[in-house]
Amino acid sequence: MDPTVKCTILLILLGLVPNAFPINDYEHCENVVKKWATTSLKHERTEDKHTLKDLLFFLHVPRTGGRTYFHCFLKKLYSSSLECPRSYDKLRFDPSKEKCRLLVTHDDYSITSKLPRDRTSVVTILRNPIDRVFSTYEFSVEVAARFLVHPNLTSATQMTIRLRSKSKGVSTLDIWPWKYLVPWMREDLFARRDARKARGTNDVTSNDPYNMEDMAMPLLNYINDPIAHEIVHNGATFQIAGLTNNSCLPESHEVRHCVDKYHNLGDYVLQVAKKRLDNMLYVGLTEDHRESATMFANVVGQQVISQLANSKAIGEGATVNRSEPSSSLSDSELDQNTNSDEKGNGTTLSSDDNDVKQDSMTVGKLMDTYEVCISSLRKTQTRRRIASLKRISPANFTKEARLRVPQMVLQRIQSLNKLDLELYQYAQGIFAKQHKQAAESLFDTETLGSIFVYSGGINLWDACLWTMPFVLLFIFLFVNAKRRTLKVKI
Repeated sequence: MDPTVKCTILLILLGLVPNAFPINDYEHCENVVKKWATTSLKHERTEDKHTLKDLLFFLHVPRTGGRTYFHCFLKKLYSSSLECPRSYDKLRFDPSKEKCRLLVTHDDYSITSKLPRDRTSVVTILRNPIDRVFSTYEFSVEVAARFLVHPNLTSATQMTIRLRSKSKGVSTLDIWPWKYLVPWMREDLFARRDARKARGTNDVTSNDPYNMEDMAMPLLNYINDPIAHEIVHNGATFQIAGLTNNSCLPESHEVRHCVDKYHNLGDYVLQVAKKRLDNMLYVGLTEDHRESATMFANVVGQQVISQLANSKAIGEGATVNRSEPSSSLSDSELDQNTNSDEKGNGTTLSSDDNDVKQDSMTVGKLMDTYEVCISSLRKTQTRRRIASLKRISPANFTKEARLRVPQMVLQRIQSLNKLDLELYQYAQGIFAKQHKQAAESLFDTETLGSIFVYSGGINLWDACLWTMPFVLLFIFLFVNAKRRTLKVKI
């Protein structure tokens, strides 16, 4: 055969080879993701999902308001002896421990593989994905800014190591995802501060806090960075699916890699996440805060009160003691690796007159306590936020500033969080069903009574507005029936 012909055939074959690999790779990825999804769905149970089991697992999706539920609901219901140790750290408890009744953690759903599945109820809260990305960015900057009290990055890092080795508590840097996001942002803030010093000026060239390159990483850079792709985007879906980079599943990295490479395979992940939401005891929404809190108290709180009373678990350490440091800290806690004036205040809440003995707890008292607690918590968070952002002034994140973010950036966030957007819409449907069931039970004596007792969220006037349509309907039917009766008599 002519050498020229041979060479031509060889080049054609070589040109076909690269095209063959993506097909095989896709098929491999599809098989990996399908196998994981099939196995995951097979392990899901659907029976009796409305009844609280022995262990309550609060799967805390970061920046959804879960800290409020932990401190202002769950810690009012469960004594510290019933809380699983180091809940916000890597799992360090024996699931067979008899008194361990509450697990609150940023760990993903895969942690249930270490829990007694048939005795575990799961609850969670979801948030509009765009707002959650904003909040994640803002909190990453806020916590990282606290380290700017140090002269340089080396000093801050060394101090961090020393304090963490001595501390018995859980630092923000021990908690997923902040143990990845905060050091990344901290390094960036120090680099920008050093650049300003080198220029000999602190002047900034922008008044947009989300695009202030002189002070902090711009939001657009943040969302496009590989670290954000790995941890932030579609974070709620991957957390509920059990596929974060903090997963207990050995196959999680490969599944996540395949979904990142072939986006259409994300449908399998979404299917699993939706099924798990269906099977949860409670699904709340950050945006519907008032209704979510009321529903949580009536759906979860009522059953916890009843369960603990029946098991006689209440009594030991029955009085809520907010002056004791928590063994677990949430995503909004102060980082313990900063200077002393920033430590401790965020880990505890000051005692007040609203402490309630757990053995006399009711849904009404729980909601009253919640209102006082959340007010105190918000004040603490606001003070801490202001103190942190002063170090990168004039950058200041506000709701008004969010509204000025270019549409292009918002569209980019949407495109990067398609799975979370669809899951959030699905959660809204579940929430609406829960809300409807709660409304249908309004005439239940116990439920109605608890609503009237709760003066913090739904007061007497609100309760009247809720029941008014039913009253008017009853009067309408009664009057019509009376008229028909009179006509018959005539």
